[in-house]
Amino acid sequence: MDLQLTPRGSAAAALPVPAEDRVIETSIPSRLDSLAWSGFHTRVVLALGITWILDGLEVTLAGALSGALKASPTLHFTNLDIGFANSLYLAGAVGGALGFGWLTDRIGRKKLFFITLAVYLTATAATALSWSVASYALFRFLTGAGIGGEYTAINSTIQELVPARYRGWTDLLINGSFWIGAALGASSAILLLDPAIAGPDLGWRLAYLTGACLGLIVFVMRMWIPESPRWLMIHGYPDRAHAIVADIERSAIGHAQDPRQHAWPKVRLKMRDHTPLSDVARALFSTYRQRSLVGLALMTAQAFFYNAIFFTFALVLTDFYGIGADKVGWYILPFAAGNFLGPLLLGRLFDTLGRRAMITLTYGVSGVLLALSGYLFSIGALSAQSQTIAWMVIFFFASPAASSAYLTVSETFPLEVRALAIAIFYAVGTGVGGVVGPALFGALIDTGSRGSVFAGYLLGSVLMVAAAAIAWRYAIAAERRPLESVARPLAFVE
Repeated sequence: MDLQLTPRGSAAAALPVPAEDRVIETSIPSRLDSLAWSGFHTRVVLALGITWILDGLEVTLAGALSGALKASPTLHFTNLDIGFANSLYLAGAVGGALGFGWLTDRIGRKKLFFITLAVYLTATAATALSWSVASYALFRFLTGAGIGGEYTAINSTIQELVPARYRGWTDLLINGSFWIGAALGASSAILLLDPAIAGPDLGWRLAYLTGACLGLIVFVMRMWIPESPRWLMIHGYPDRAHAIVADIERSAIGHAQDPRQHAWPKVRLKMRDHTPLSDVARALFSTYRQRSLVGLALMTAQAFFYNAIFFTFALVLTDFYGIGADKVGWYILPFAAGNFLGPLLLGRLFDTLGRRAMITLTYGVSGVLLALSGYLFSIGALSAQSQTIAWMVIFFFASPAASSAYLTVSETFPLEVRALAIAIFYAVGTGVGGVVGPALFGALIDTGSRGSVFAGYLLGSVLMVAAAAIAWRYAIAAERRPLESVARPLAFVE
């Protein structure tokens, strides 16, 4: 048996062991990290990556459908209305991340998978039935809440199930699958905004329903993912944790390993049924305050950079380049390709060259390139096609940069506060950078001034370069290291 309990005995698997008098000594983290890549890990990538596909679909539809919403004969959106609704989507994601993030650390990763997915499915289907600008904005807020809750559970689970030597590339690839959803959203917009297929008020509604239909598939795929054994062993379920690891080993190598035949390092942990918020605050703002600075800088910069630009992508094409609303999807497809290829091709370097070097490189390069392309845009030197190519190159670097923000926050804080840490930094970063960004850019585009839009691009550029400098100075070398050595659990016992 891969655990020892002190004092005597083990509780039944169905009942938690009282936290106040139980200490567990186990090699479960080492067993998980010792595994080679297997079909189990591939299923984890597929089942978790589809969440980002949903988010990519939602965000892309919000951008690609902007022109159709403005042309809707029943709702009559303005650019400001669209920017405001997109900001509400992000505000919902902030609230969902905080609320569901707290629950993820308290009641487990797997339960939250289904709760947050139900919120998303219901709200995105309701968006398709919107009868006014206000109802549309409300349903976008609720859709964001479901997606925000997913962020915390998914990123926590990636870190806790994937072996350390694959953790960086896997995290970036899963987060990068957002752009598969973006491509699906763009394709849906191309098809459903075609006047020959759907009317001006029907196409965008059908497009949102595609998100709800795709979400139904997730319920089945989520059955593949077990609860995190690391979470279970701290929260009083050591027997269940052991059984899950044995199942993973049988799936990966054909048999459960006997810990007595291996010299795996062990950790001693005092069980607890929950982590007090005072412990969370102490970890984030005292023990690991330098890591908190890095997480906040990375999250804020990428949130403004991405959300401000991508949510108003269609508005720039329609207002400054005269591209029809039904043609915007064709420009999003190459943009999405660049964003997916970035994590796919650069992701392994985060595990080999290291976190600090690659975070600094990707943030810095994307910030500088945005400033250069923004200047060319301001003087009218770009066409719609060359503007899209420029964005494609910029976001080839910005996509792994943005994903590395989630990777950094999720692996550099203790297990007991991991999900809530992701939620807090996502919430603050998105609140500061993301919620303001789309509304700000919507207002800048409404001025009709290229110089005003360029000023917004410069702000995004400065934030990215500043984040690169902070990462170079303070980022943690977490590559290929066990989570327990990167950030010791709060329940650790000497």
